Amino acid sequence: MDSLGQLLNRAHGLLDRLEAWRASPAAPAWDASPAFRWRRRDDVGFLQPVAHPHRIQLGELYGIDEQKAQIDRNTRQFVAGLPANNVLLTGARGTGKSSLVKAVLNQYAPRGLRLIEVDKHHLGDLADIVDQLHGRPERFIVFCDDLSFEAGESGTTTLKAVLDGSIAAIGDNMLVYATSNRRHLMPDYMADNLETRYVGEEIHPGEAVEEKVSLSERFGLWLSFYPFDQEAYLAIVDVWLKTFKAPVVDSAEVHRAALQWALARGSRSGRAAWQFARDWTGQRQLDKAAGKRRRKHD
Repeated sequence: MDSLGQLLNRAHGLLDRLEAWRASPAAPAWDASPAFRWRRRDDVGFLQPVAHPHRIQLGELYGIDEQKAQIDRNTRQFVAGLPANNVLLTGARGTGKSSLVKAVLNQYAPRGLRLIEVDKHHLGDLADIVDQLHGRPERFIVFCDDLSFEAGESGTTTLKAVLDGSIAAIGDNMLVYATSNRRHLMPDYMADNLETRYVGEEIHPGEAVEEKVSLSERFGLWLSFYPFDQEAYLAIVDVWLKTFKAPVVDSAEVHRAALQWALARGSRSGRAAWQFARDWTGQRQLDKAAGKRRRKHD
């Protein structure tokens, strides 16, 4: 019996150590990549290096010069160890919000900038991420892409605490950059506005509106993105056609096709311009290769 009891005690001790090991996140391979993703496996979170980060450069983004200048300035301040703000990029889809954040990483990675992408459903782990970054010499952008919440989602509370208001202050080596199609990150309902009160000439929003605004207000820098007009859209098409080395053809023909492409998608965006240029160039290069093969066999 004594031997059995000792064996059980040893087994319990082994299980306790195993549980403690599983609960402790492994140290990231910081030199493996400038970009990381926060992952979960068996309820344990860890930082996974991104093997092939998107290599887009700031010079490849067009039609958003003002937004580019502001986020570049803010990031330069951050990398230099100066005060800088969390950034919220909001607006029309396909206008370069996410690409701009990736381009900023590529610009400043040689100076120690790192990016950690966190899915909305993992925002509850932000405190654990902050703990892993504490004391590191690098400068970290925690990136939340396409961020939006429904009323009552728990991630809003965690994000607020990290941005501003937690009893545990985040280090000065971390900022949050988030993109969203919504300025207030949460849906707006007509009923929310019915809570508004008027005191003399002052407008006092209701609690529901205040709650929604309070999250976005924790981002110090707001960058707004708008759909491109026709001229800007076609200019971006021309840039990407040149980048992809498209065969030279009548520009009027190309522009007509590009406008039809945008109309079919309901969006004159940088993404639509990029997609059209890839499609147009690929088709022409394929036709050119087929023509060469036919002439060879004739």
